[in-house]
Amino acid sequence: MTADTTVGEKLRVDKWLWHARFFKSRTLAAKQIAAGKFRINRQVIKKPRAEVRAGDVLTFPQGPHIRVIEVIALGSRRGPATEARTLYEDLDPPGEKKSSPTPPPVAPRDPGAGRPTKKHRRAIDRLKAWLRFGE
Repeated sequence: MTADTTVGEKLRVDKWLWHARFFKSRTLAAKQIAAGKFRINRQVIKKPRAEVRAGDVLTFPQGPHIRVIEVIALGSRRGPATEARTLYEDLDPPGEKKSSPTPPPVAPRDPGAGRPTKKHRRAIDRLKAWLRFGE
């Protein structure tokens, strides 16, 4: 992957996001941009045809986190992840790295409140049989 850093060079933002491997496809990137969730240099963009240049700062949501990325270079193709990382610098504070959200606590369960055991099923069967014959 060649890193184009010539001043004045520009690339569509959906294509750059795909090159930098933030999205699996340009279509997914375009949908997120069209939803109005992206900013280039603090300006909200709603068109995937918006262009980025080296030095621009992108702000967008990715999962539960907000990403702040500075464009360092424009790629000419989508390459491996190691090369894609050379296209940008992550400006997120180092203390707020991707921590998984804590799952909601499991509701407490009373003993015996789940499925009946084999012993309990047999007792229920005996009771039902006794009730059928008792009529």
